[in-house]
Amino acid sequence: MSKNLTVSGTLARHFNGFTSEALTQSTTRAVKRLLLDYIGVAISGSQTESGSVARQFAAITGGHAESTLIGGDSRVPAMQAAFANAISSHSVELDDIDVLALFHFSPPIYSAALATAEQKGTSGKDLLVALAAGCEMMERLSKAANSSLRNRGYHTTPTCGVFGAAVATALLQNLSTEKMVSAMALAGASSSGLMEMYGPSMQKRFNPGPAARNGVTAATMAGLGFTGTDTIFEGERGFLAAYTDDSDLSQLVVDLDKPYQLEIEFKPYSCARPIHNAIDCALEIRRKHSPDLNRIASMEMTRHPDWAHYHLNTRPQTYHEAQVSLPYSVAVALTDGQALFAQYNNARLSEGMLLRLSDMIKITPDSSLLRGVSCKLTITMDDGTKYVSEVDYPKGSIQNSMSDSELRVKFDSLVLPVLGSTRGAEIASMVESIEDVADVGQLMRMTSKTLVSNP
Repeated sequence: MSKNLTVSGTLARHFNGFTSEALTQSTTRAVKRLLLDYIGVAISGSQTESGSVARQFAAITGGHAESTLIGGDSRVPAMQAAFANAISSHSVELDDIDVLALFHFSPPIYSAALATAEQKGTSGKDLLVALAAGCEMMERLSKAANSSLRNRGYHTTPTCGVFGAAVATALLQNLSTEKMVSAMALAGASSSGLMEMYGPSMQKRFNPGPAARNGVTAATMAGLGFTGTDTIFEGERGFLAAYTDDSDLSQLVVDLDKPYQLEIEFKPYSCARPIHNAIDCALEIRRKHSPDLNRIASMEMTRHPDWAHYHLNTRPQTYHEAQVSLPYSVAVALTDGQALFAQYNNARLSEGMLLRLSDMIKITPDSSLLRGVSCKLTITMDDGTKYVSEVDYPKGSIQNSMSDSELRVKFDSLVLPVLGSTRGAEIASMVESIEDVADVGQLMRMTSKTLVSNP
C-alpha cells in the first residue's frame, strides 16, 4: 500500500491509472465474453416475472430518458435502468460466477456501467476499461472479506458488488482520484444484501438491484462534490469490521503493480453455481451408463463441508426454490439430460419421477474432497451395481471452460426467443467488436424488445 494513503486512496489511484492499453489480453477477452453472456442472460431474465416487475417499477418512477431497460420498450434514468437490469440479469440463474462460487460479477457491475455508458455516450473502449476495474474491485474485496462475510449471512454479490459498480461508474464519469475515494465511501454506506433469500419468493433476484443503483448513486453524488470517508475499508467501524469476523485487508492492495488475473466463470445450467458440480456428476453417469431410473435404489452425494449444508430442499414449491435445490437439479439432470431454464418451471415440480429421485438423495459432508464446490455422486442400483462420478471443476469453470462457440449457443438460446435471430446476430457482432463502437448506447438500444429510437 502506498505510503500515507488509505486503502481506498491506494485503490482509487490504481484504478484511475487504468487504460485500454494496460489491460492484459486475457482480461480483455474475459470482460468481452462476459458482456455477451450478461446481455443474453439479462434479455431472457427481463421476461420473467421478477424481471417484468423490476422493469415496471423503473418505468413508473419517471424521469429523464437516459438508459435502456433491457428487454423492455423504454428508456429511464440511469440509476433506475441499472436497478432493473441487474434484477433481470439475476432472474434465470445463468449469470456468471467467480472461481469460489461466492458471487456474480455482472449483475451489479455491468448493469451500472452499461446504464452509465449509455447515459454518457461512452465508447466501447472506455467501457471495457471500466468493466475490468469494477470486476477487479469486487473480487479484491470478496477475497478480503470471505468466507466470513458469507458465513455471517451477507450476500457477497450485492455487498461487494456495490463497490465494483461505484468504481466502474466513477471511471465512466471521469472522476478524480479524490472523488473516487468518496464514491467508494458512499458505496460502503449503502452496501447491503442478506443470504436470507432462499425459498419460494423472488427475494434472491432483488439483491443485485440496489447494488447496481447504489453504485451509480455513489459515484454520481461524489462527482457532484459529496465527500466520504477515506477509511471505509480499514476503519474501526468500516466495511471489514462491520461485515466480517475474520478478514485479510492485504487482499485489497496486494500486487497492485502487477497485471491482475481476472478469472470469470460461466454457467451452462440454470441454477446456483455450487450445484453445477452435482449436475455434472449426474450427467456423466447418465452419459456413461444410461441407468434405468426406476431401478435406482439409493443415491449419495458427498460435498465439501464449505457447501454441504446449502441447497438441501427436496420439495421445492416454486422454480425459484428449485434453482437452489441440489436434489431437484440432480433429479432433472438424470431425467432430462440437461438443466436449462426450461427444466426449472413450476409445472415440473410435482412430477413423480422427479419427486422420487429428489427424496432419495442423501447429502453428506466430506472434507477430503479437493475444492469447496466439489461433489461426488454414488448411485446404487437395485442389483447392487454402483455408478460413481466425482467433479471438482464444473463445466464453465476456468479448468473446464465453455468455448466461444458454446457461449454463443447459450446466448442464442436466451436471446432469439425474445428478439429474434436477426437482432441477436447484430448484438453479438457488436459485442465482438465493442472496442470499435463509438457510443455504447447503440448497443444498449438494440437490447430493447421494441427498438427504442435514438435520443
